Amino acid sequence: MKKSKKAKKDYSAVRVIVVVCVLAAMAVGFYYYISHMDRGGGEDEVTVTKSQQALMRNLASNYPASPKEVVKYYCEITQCFYNESHTEEEVEALAMKIRELYDEELVSGQEKEKYLESIKVDILSMAGNGMTVSSFGLPSSTDVEYFSSNGDEWAKMYCNFNIRQETKMLNTIEQFLLRKDENGRWKIYGWQLVD
Repeated sequence: MKKSKKAKKDYSAVRVIVVVCVLAAMAVGFYYYISHMDRGGGEDEVTVTKSQQALMRNLASNYPASPKEVVKYYCEITQCFYNESHTEEEVEALAMKIRELYDEELVSGQEKEKYLESIKVDILSMAGNGMTVSSFGLPSSTDVEYFSSNGDEWAKMYCNFNIRQETKMLNTIEQFLLRKDENGRWKIYGWQLVD
């Protein structure tokens, strides 16, 4: 018994349809597999520490716009100093980054090496006493006092630091004085602990 030409064509068409359907099903299955793969917990996942985030900020192009933002960035770096473990190079990089926020008179008043040594001693002292900066609080923008003196623009504000020492919480308040430089950037002129 010979198959007719028409039956052969029908059989070939069915085979083509079956092959196309199988390929389409495989493509849909592969797409489903790829789109629902577990992307978390892989070895390629990178965690950026707060210190690394602070160091990545380019102050030349992204300098804080207000006195409050300058002090906020200062506080964030301060938390990095006392709350994270660092290599000596990271401590120095953070110290130089925070120094970019200082007024030129404040910077010129202390040699770089003495400044770095002072930072390292403070970090060791806080760590030795089991202290970390758990949080800080900044005033509202309306609580920043602006004034002019001797042709310079100044800003004064307070900042609360909550310091944890093992199970105790300590609260300190610091008063910051900032001066606007010739480029219109607010720089930290100094600060003092408030009784």
